[in-house]
Amino acid sequence: MTDDLTALHVPAQVIPPPNSLSPQARAFLNGAAKRIAAASAAAQPAGGSSDQKDEAAAALQILRPMASRFQGTAETIDLPHGAKLYRMTPAKREGRRAEVVYFDIHGGGFTAGGGEMCQVLAKLRAADYGVVVYAVDYRLAPEHPYPAALDDVMAAYKAILAQHSASTLIVGGSSAGGNLAAALMMRARDEGLPRPIALLLLTPGLDMTRSGDTYLTNRYLDVNLYGGAVGGPSSYAGGADPKQPYLSPIYGEIDKAWPPTILTSGTRDLLLSDTVRMHRAIRRAGVNAELHVTEAGPHGGFMGTAPEDHEVMGECRRFMYAAWGIQA
Repeated sequence: MTDDLTALHVPAQVIPPPNSLSPQARAFLNGAAKRIAAASAAAQPAGGSSDQKDEAAAALQILRPMASRFQGTAETIDLPHGAKLYRMTPAKREGRRAEVVYFDIHGGGFTAGGGEMCQVLAKLRAADYGVVVYAVDYRLAPEHPYPAALDDVMAAYKAILAQHSASTLIVGGSSAGGNLAAALMMRARDEGLPRPIALLLLTPGLDMTRSGDTYLTNRYLDVNLYGGAVGGPSSYAGGADPKQPYLSPIYGEIDKAWPPTILTSGTRDLLLSDTVRMHRAIRRAGVNAELHVTEAGPHGGFMGTAPEDHEVMGECRRFMYAAWGIQA
C-alpha cells in the first residue's frame, strides 16, 4: 500500500473530449461515455471491462463486410495443439510487394480475437498493404494460460521462416498481440532464430505487474479498457511469475540486434506507460524506435472511426514500406 503521505490525492473532476480532436474522435468518446454511464447506472460492467468476446463479436459485424471485398487466396496451415496459421495472398502483388511478408499477432486481451476475427483482420491488412499476410490463431486463456499463446506464436514464426527469409519479414501485434510480438523477439533470440527487419507494437501490454503510471492515471479515462481490464491478462498469466520476460517483455533484455520498432499509443491509453517505457528501453539499446501518441486516444484508438486513427496507420505503413524498400 502506498504511504498516504507520499501519494497525490486527486479531486474528482469531469473530463470532456478536448476540442482539439476531430469531430469523429469526439463523437467516439462521447458515445463511449454515455455507454459507460448507462452501464454504471444499471450496475453492469462498462464496455471496456466487459467480456472481450462480446466486444470482438460486435466488432466483427462491422469488419466482416469490409473483409469480404478482399481479392486473393486464403489458406489455413495447421500448427501443433490445434492452433492455426492463416495466409492471405492478395491477387495483385507487384515488384517488391511480391517478395515481402507481414506476420500479424492479434489482440483481444489473451481471451478473444481468434477464429473468424483473426482471418478478417488478416484479409484487411493484406488488402491494405498489398503483401502476403500471415496471422496466427493462437490458443486463448483462460482455458490455455501462459505459455500456450507464446508457444503457438513461436510455432507460427518457425513455419513462416521455413518459407520466407527473415530479411523480407515484418512482425506486428496490437494490445495482447503486442505483448506476444515483443516476447517473440526475445524467445527467437534465445533460440538462435533470425529476427525480422522491423517490428510494430501497437498499444502493447508489456507489464503484467501493472506498475506503470497510467494503470492508475488512465484507469477511468480509457473508455476501451475502462476500470483497468484486469481479467484477460490475469487469466493468461495464471500462476507464472509476472516479471519473467516472456510474460512481461518490459523486464527483458533489449539487445542491439532488436529490430527497428514503431510503437503507438494515446494519452488516455491505459497502456501508455508500457508503450513509453518500451520505447525508452529500445532507444537505450541504440536501436531505432519511433513513438506515436494520439491526443486523447484510448487503448486501440478510436476503433478506426476517426482521422487520428488513419494518420497513425499511415505512419505504420510508411515505416513498414521503408523497411521493405517499397515505394508508397
